[in-house]
Amino acid sequence: MNAELKQTRLERGHTQQVAAARLGVTQAYFSMLENGKRKPSTELARKLMRLCEAPATVLPVTDVPKRATADYFAEELAALGYPGFAHLHRTRKVNPAVFLLTALAQNSLEARVAEGLPWLVFRYPNMDWHWLNTQARTQNLQNRLGFTVTLAKLVSQNAVLEAPEQALVESKLAKEDSFCRTLNEAERRWLREHQSEEARQWNLLSDLTPDQLRYVA
Repeated sequence: MNAELKQTRLERGHTQQVAAARLGVTQAYFSMLENGKRKPSTELARKLMRLCEAPATVLPVTDVPKRATADYFAEELAALGYPGFAHLHRTRKVNPAVFLLTALAQNSLEARVAEGLPWLVFRYPNMDWHWLNTQARTQNLQNRLGFTVTLAKLVSQNAVLEAPEQALVESKLAKEDSFCRTLNEAERRWLREHQSEEARQWNLLSDLTPDQLRYVA
């Protein structure tokens, strides 16, 4: 987040003094935000997004969604900029890392939402990966997360994703899982025969492949 905040400021030609004045904080405090010595509150993070056009990664990872309905996932992806749901009402954004972890924890996720998760990694490659990896291991979601990162990396060719992918490889689970789907035995048998190479790498029953990701370039 810190690197993105600084990059956003520089892209807009703002000094730290100008950015701080827009937020109503001191230059010294803004410098600490940029250097990672201070974490913005939710209110300040939303001001950073509104006034300084900072990315959603500035939002605290402690702001866990209170609801996780099918509509929520689609609307939140729209709020985070996903083109596949651009027509939907946009809710208040949460941190992309929080959204991603919440989505991956679902036993049954709508297929179009699941397809949007690699896009999320592509769009926000500088998420808090330490937090994500720690939380994923706590919930045994590292294979689902690793699969998502692998798909995004293969399509985007973004070297930034190599380190988080490798960290997830080192904690990969041997247990077979699905990619956010509840499967009956017939579906499991079919997917064992037709799972994609990337899904097999992560011990997941899924036929999702990089060339099916319509909005990741």
